[in-house]
Amino acid sequence: MMRPRLNPLIASLSAPPIPAVQAWGRAYDGRLGPLVDLSQAVPGYPPEPRMLNWLAEAAGSVAACGYGPIEGEDELRAAYASHQAELYGAPVAAENIHVTSGCNQAFVTAAMAVAGVGDAILMTNPCYFNHETTLEMLGIAPRYVRCHAENGFLPRVEDVAAAIAPDIRALAIVTPNNPTGAIYPPALLADLLALCRDRGIWLILDETYRDFLPLGTLRPHELFSEPLWQDNLIGLYSFSKSFCIPGHRLGAVTASPLMVDAVARIMDNVQICAPRAPQIAVASAIAPLAAWREDNRAEIARRADALRAALDGVNGWTLDALGAYFAFLRHPFEGESSIRISERLAREAGIVTIPGAFFGPGNERHLRVAFANATAQVLRTLPERLRAIT
Repeated sequence: MMRPRLNPLIASLSAPPIPAVQAWGRAYDGRLGPLVDLSQAVPGYPPEPRMLNWLAEAAGSVAACGYGPIEGEDELRAAYASHQAELYGAPVAAENIHVTSGCNQAFVTAAMAVAGVGDAILMTNPCYFNHETTLEMLGIAPRYVRCHAENGFLPRVEDVAAAIAPDIRALAIVTPNNPTGAIYPPALLADLLALCRDRGIWLILDETYRDFLPLGTLRPHELFSEPLWQDNLIGLYSFSKSFCIPGHRLGAVTASPLMVDAVARIMDNVQICAPRAPQIAVASAIAPLAAWREDNRAEIARRADALRAALDGVNGWTLDALGAYFAFLRHPFEGESSIRISERLAREAGIVTIPGAFFGPGNERHLRVAFANATAQVLRTLPERLRAIT
């Protein structure tokens, strides 16, 4: 009897990393205190009460039970466009917005819109593992530009230029970066957009953690002020972290109306429309919760400072990068795999991290620390736990 097979592009995908590392944490016996889960990038505080009320009201409405516009609720598209126009000082309109079910789906649709089987998309290494596996399951080859600790894990423009081959359809970057936390300066982003335009490829810019840039950062970049930005720029965003609603899955694409139309064609075959209740709630929340989001930004900055201070002087452990939500921590065990060290940390010290190896080759000396999950008080306990396995 012949057995049916799985699509080989799916069968060959790596298992999801988060459940794997959290399983190591479940083996921890509590000897050094409660488990500290620094693996998944989730807000370490609850949604604002008004947000919960808006969600409950929208979820209980008859209107939200039906299909909505494929591109997203008109109110949310207008509110988010207005927010971006103010943030960037640029003419972003509702027609430039497509709402998706989370930023991962935004990336899936963007990748499908610009590339197909046999094409390639260029990413940085270290890379966000879901971007990599998305391309692999679509038959799009992931290619890489190596980023180094000595350059703050930022790509060099000349390295990107050298890596753009004839089959490359886009450059995909994440800033603030996942996994390193590195923040791309506006000038670097402008140079990368200009390079992509010169080479005739798209720039896919994932800004999931944009709202947690360092205090005092007024504007992430000037890309949306470029007269020709709609020709080759695709911006991605997640409402999950900023509004503390990752379970409601809400993201957005900012691009030309032509690209928005392409994403709509894909979405009609994937999900028809993003969940309506969180769309309605977030449309109501964007302006009123601005001060609350800014307070959370300050809280994440305090947690970053606490992590930096806690790890200063801990023998052999080095923060090679620290930014919004994430740090890339170099361990002292030369020759040991990051998977082995991450597993030991979880089982023996009760600290759950993600091995650097999950973010691309050449990252065995690093662990990703999602420090936004923990309070400053908890982060100050890390040195004792790290020394437990030194």
